[in-house]
Amino acid sequence: QVQLVESGGGLVQAGGSLRLTCATARSIFSFDSMGWYRQAPGKQRELVATGSGFGVTNYADSVKGRFTISRDYAKNSVYLQMNSLKPEDTAVYYCHAQSDRGDYWGQGTQVTVSS
Repeated sequence: QVQLVESGGGLVQAGGSLRLTCATARSIFSFDSMGWYRQAPGKQRELVATGSGFGVTNYADSVKGRFTISRDYAKNSVYLQMNSLKPEDTAVYYCHAQSDRGDYWGQGTQVTVSS
């Protein structure tokens, strides 16, 4: 069983920054890709950013230039640096990992951006 634990969410004013962390006890080398999704009230879950072990990254158009995904292999962690936050970034953010054995999700962390 793979456990992904998110942290770093909170309340921030528009224009501010937050850094989300996704930690796992399993080596992140074992995942084909890891990334972040978000779900706002009344909306479907959507991709925010993903990255593969080869360094290929993919971002939603709405966050390009503001968010950066990165990983630390020594800490088995993936990060999402969020800058210039907007009220429309308010959502529950979920960590996701994909391997040949399946997909895994964290429990989510709330990000609220006030105007």
